[in-house]
Amino acid sequence: MRRWLKVVIAVGIVASASGAFPALGQGVKDAQGQLQVLQKEYDDFGGLQRYAQADAALPATQPGRVVFYGDSITDAWTLNGGKFFPGKPYLNRGISGQTTPQTLVRFRQDVIDLHPEAVVILAGTNDIAGNTGPETQEMIEDNFRSMTELARANSIRVILASVLPAAKYPWKPEAGDPSEKIHALNEWIASYCKQQKITYLDYYSAMVGPDGGMKPGISLDGVHPNATGYAIMEPLAEAALAQ
Repeated sequence: MRRWLKVVIAVGIVASASGAFPALGQGVKDAQGQLQVLQKEYDDFGGLQRYAQADAALPATQPGRVVFYGDSITDAWTLNGGKFFPGKPYLNRGISGQTTPQTLVRFRQDVIDLHPEAVVILAGTNDIAGNTGPETQEMIEDNFRSMTELARANSIRVILASVLPAAKYPWKPEAGDPSEKIHALNEWIASYCKQQKITYLDYYSAMVGPDGGMKPGISLDGVHPNATGYAIMEPLAEAALAQ
């Protein structure tokens, strides 16, 4: 991204010198300003800074360590009223708003380098919302495959969780009703888990309502669980880990 923008700026300078762009000074200033904004945005695209200090403070290994990994549904587990497995050596490594390309970027730092016995991956809804741009389901699938293969190559057990139901995204109304896309992605995740002989953690079936969204009373906004929602999820996660 940065290299491409620098080429654009260089081309602008050369073209301007030949008379193609009369407003050389302002054009270059505008391009440089845009470059600075993009550099600031993309310098930590994966959110590596979020948990860097916490990761460094951990002992190298710990019996029973499990990383819960993903987006805001994991990130806000206790903030939204969940208990998050008190007394267990489980780590929360969710970052609000992240898509699977971003979770893939930080997978080594926030999962592999922590040497957990297992990782529970819950992601994909922000991809469907288009938080980091348009994605096909195949692109999302590839990111799940990559995280799974990286974990298994490092002797980390993989548990893939279903995407939670939603009938709309409050922050992205233009995305429309995502329920069919969520259902289709979950069908693929379940099939992939069966094919790869890894555990599928089915939150979706216990939380979906008749309209394809969350059941009444278990969510704050139709996307993020409340205390009641997390109370449904926690024993399902424990059962998946116990398999």
